[in-house]
Amino acid sequence: MKRAVFPGSFDPVTIGHQDIVNRGLKIFDEIIIGVGENTDKKYMFSSNERFDFVSKTFEADTKVLIKTYDGLTVDFCKKNNAEFIIRGLRNPADFEFEKSIALTNREMTGIETVFFLTSPKNSYISSSIVRDLIKNKGDYKLFIPKEITI
Repeated sequence: MKRAVFPGSFDPVTIGHQDIVNRGLKIFDEIIIGVGENTDKKYMFSSNERFDFVSKTFEADTKVLIKTYDGLTVDFCKKNNAEFIIRGLRNPADFEFEKSIALTNREMTGIETVFFLTSPKNSYISSSIVRDLIKNKGDYKLFIPKEITI
């Protein structure tokens, strides 16, 4: 079974994240969405809220599991018998940042990272932009999965 982890803070989950998972399911038998917890990061939504957003988004898909974790993503992968990490790339800066992490992870553990280029229609969407829209009472609903309400 090909199992991959799609890690992130998902603060909040976006339609870009949803698209990456749906495309990943064409390649992997199972995807574990790892809702990360980093004590050094300030989140708009609690760990429970972020977990619920992701759970509601993918509740109909039996090939998607949602779990929370902290610490190294590769340790989470090993604990869950996942041989791959999925990452979405919006632009060249994302690639440069993610490449170093992917090479380090592969050197340390043999876990491969699979990159998905974002769909052109989602390439500008980020959780940061959505958070800014929420804070400023903008129309953020265009950018989050229809299954969730904030």
